[in-house]
Amino acid sequence: MKEMETRIINIDVDFIRTKMKELNAQKVKCENQINNIFDFPDKRLLSDKGYARIRIVEDLINNKTQYYMTTKKMISQEKYKIMEENETLIANADEGQKIFESLGLICIESIKKYRESYKYKNSLVEIDINDKNFCPFPYIEIETSQEDELLEIVEYLGYSIEDTTSKTIYELIENFVNVDTV
Repeated sequence: MKEMETRIINIDVDFIRTKMKELNAQKVKCENQINNIFDFPDKRLLSDKGYARIRIVEDLINNKTQYYMTTKKMISQEKYKIMEENETLIANADEGQKIFESLGLICIESIKKYRESYKYKNSLVEIDINDKNFCPFPYIEIETSQEDELLEIVEYLGYSIEDTTSKTIYELIENFVNVDTV
């Protein structure tokens, strides 16, 4: 599956929630996540803007825990970030980790975050609040396969396309740290 996504960083979380309610967007996710990122020891997947991941999701809406095994690879980072994503539900995180390790991958990072997602038409607006040690600012991701919906959502939230970014979270954090230390 290919997804088109963009981010808007340093958001006002309550403002975004209010705007999603005004749009009658359906809240489809409210979850705590642990994202275990896997790569080869030389980090060739990340250096090629991809990765393998085991995601542990504590679904706060349905009161259950699920496990996902995913690979992602950047296809384009021009106007929007376009990723090839392959994901499957797995029985438990340990089995997924064993599969990745049998292929020579190692867990290089474990990231905790809270995610709240809203469905609007054919798009998802996801509010992400990461552990501050990983990412010190909240942001939204708008994921869709339809550019017109993406532009509609960005505009409705009071932003312009110039306020969005196709940078990876690692690039955004690096920019934030570099700006913060100047």
